[in-house]
Amino acid sequence: MAPPSVSSQPKPLRLLSALLVLIVGLSVWAFWPGTDTSIKLGLDLQGGTQVILVPTPVVEGAEITDEQLSQAVEIIRARVDGLGVAEAEVTTQGTGSGSAIVVSVPGANQDRVVDLVQRTALLDFRPVWTLANPGVETPPANPDGTTPAPLPAPELPVQADENSPEFQTEAAALDCTIPENYAGGSPDNPDLWLAACEQTGQVKYLLEPAFIKGVNVTGAEAVLPTNGLGWVVSLDFDSDGAAALADASTELSALPECGAGASPCNAFAIVLDGVVVSAPRFNEPIIGGSAQIEGNFTAEQARDLANVLKYGALPVKLEPVDVTSISATVGSDQLRAGIIAGLLGLALVTLYLLFYYRALGIVAALSLVIAAGLSYTLFVVLSKTIGLTITLAGVAGAIVAIGITADSFIVYFERIRDEIRDGRSLRQACDTGWIRARRTLLAADFISILAAVVLYLLSVGSVRGFAVVLGLTTIIDVIIAFWFTHPLTVLIGRTKWMQRGSKLTGLDPERLGGASLIGAVSGQSRRRRREEVTS
Repeated sequence: MAPPSVSSQPKPLRLLSALLVLIVGLSVWAFWPGTDTSIKLGLDLQGGTQVILVPTPVVEGAEITDEQLSQAVEIIRARVDGLGVAEAEVTTQGTGSGSAIVVSVPGANQDRVVDLVQRTALLDFRPVWTLANPGVETPPANPDGTTPAPLPAPELPVQADENSPEFQTEAAALDCTIPENYAGGSPDNPDLWLAACEQTGQVKYLLEPAFIKGVNVTGAEAVLPTNGLGWVVSLDFDSDGAAALADASTELSALPECGAGASPCNAFAIVLDGVVVSAPRFNEPIIGGSAQIEGNFTAEQARDLANVLKYGALPVKLEPVDVTSISATVGSDQLRAGIIAGLLGLALVTLYLLFYYRALGIVAALSLVIAAGLSYTLFVVLSKTIGLTITLAGVAGAIVAIGITADSFIVYFERIRDEIRDGRSLRQACDTGWIRARRTLLAADFISILAAVVLYLLSVGSVRGFAVVLGLTTIIDVIIAFWFTHPLTVLIGRTKWMQRGSKLTGLDPERLGGASLIGAVSGQSRRRRREEVTS
């Protein structure tokens, strides 16, 4: 069988330089002074926040079904997972009206968790009829000159079938300077007129019935625009929503800009839970079924809003009855034991590789150390960016990765030995052996990544964390094999010491079964020296 052809000479220094740039970049990102450089730990290792929610029906007097509870649990789990791979636990206690939903999230801000899990996320898009001052409007003086009685505070949400004088009176009595009135949590009826406060309490809006409802939203994502002027939430709509958006934008864009007074304007309000989160203007018709919510969001606020909108509205109302901090279920002792087990496994594998492969074992040992360091750095980066949380199951996934990484070295080194046994030089064996070994390496790692993806998609809780760590470490194995192990092996294979095939190289004729090109070359050299001495 003909050896595989090498299309071009490998450039090991370029690959090693690329790995160095990657490591330096991730290290700067992970360990920049003044930033959090720790890895987030799961409930079992550090504890967290537990929220007990009591469900009540949206329609008064209705019964709460097990199906509604299951749907609520799935929505809450999706919302909390949107905070990152947080290893959250969402369970139910009891059934029907006597049930409760228990949400446990590791190391999260209590207020943020409560706000995220109980929000109903009823969204609608409404034409703006007019703007008003945020405070309570003073009613005109009575005909006899006496001071009229103050307007009674209306109940939220302030809605009516039409823009009647009674509705306008209630709207005038709405005080948007009171935090409770612009905090949200009062879902509105999208088919009715609405008086609502802007989310900072600075503006009051009178709004027409909605032209798009939240059910028409098919996707939501927090994005940073190219102009870098603040985070926005990008929305996509279904066909009905896209058609309604096109019709409304065509009609409203022809109107003048908003101002105080009873006249329509070219703005539309995005209303979430009875509060206006944004009121952009229509300058032209919007065709295409996409829009953006702008509201001077921070990255965290934009992600939270996108998560709530993306995962839908709760089928029941949820009232938090207890919010507590919970302690770790496993604790630091088990974490320490897991780390010790990982280090012990790494040491034993390294010793075996050094004993069996000698000089090549040093390459393998360095590869394992760099893979471990790169994994830790990547975990820190992902903890800072997407909230990656490591549990004891994740630690187990990292330990399993040691064997996966070692397998890659063994496959490559054994291919080098086979090529030398077939009569090739060490330099040739490093190249042709890699071409054959990388197929096996990629196939094995692909199976591991596929298993990790399936586990992640079909599981919840700590099993999902195990899948994430297994997938990440397998990807790192590929990077190390291609950008470190192979190029470093090629470099040392070009040295005269390795090509002489001494016992310390691990490629001596005795270790290779007595037949190798290295051994033959060494034997010829010794014979020539003996002949020269004899003559």
